[in-house]
Amino acid sequence: MADHGEVFTPPWLAEQMLDLVAGETERIDSRFLEPACGSGNFLVPVLQRKLAAVEAKFSRSAFEKCHYALLGLMCCYGIELLEDNIAECRANMLEVFASYLVLAPTDDLYRAAFFVLSLNLVHGDAMTMKGVDGEPIEVVEWGYLGRGKFQRRDFRLDVLTSMAGLSAEGSLFSQLGKHEVFKPLKTYPPMTVRDLAGGNRSSALGKAI
Repeated sequence: MADHGEVFTPPWLAEQMLDLVAGETERIDSRFLEPACGSGNFLVPVLQRKLAAVEAKFSRSAFEKCHYALLGLMCCYGIELLEDNIAECRANMLEVFASYLVLAPTDDLYRAAFFVLSLNLVHGDAMTMKGVDGEPIEVVEWGYLGRGKFQRRDFRLDVLTSMAGLSAEGSLFSQLGKHEVFKPLKTYPPMTVRDLAGGNRSSALGKAI
């Protein structure tokens, strides 16, 4: 702990901080990135708030409830330097998701969530924007197209952060549309929960552009 300067935010403080942006935490498709996510002290309550929003809006439809719950999970991102922490964060997030939908490890939704978390929660260094393998960190943009279909696009984190600077007011490039500033590394065809549950098989569907 001392070697890496770990500081664990107590749950009560994390909740108070999230209350400051309650409108976003309670929006199912709002995206949250925790650059030093630890075991999920912020991401877990963010997911719980998103699932509460799913329950309020879609509890009458099991189909929509399951798919929007997965979308809420897809919109949670984290980066963590320590291997044991990122493993614990993935496990904690999966437990919250599976408990909400009462899933068994053999269920397609459980395996789809496991796959999503393996991509969204990255073992790497947010300061250098590189993974433990030394390669640039890639982040996945997920979208729900409706009727059980999800869209996946992959981006480099350093490109996304550069784009944020370019679009700032007063920037030479502030008038450019996002499509003119960057393009995804890969765009995938629409995927179902079963496709995502296949994990590596669905990855093979990616199309480089």
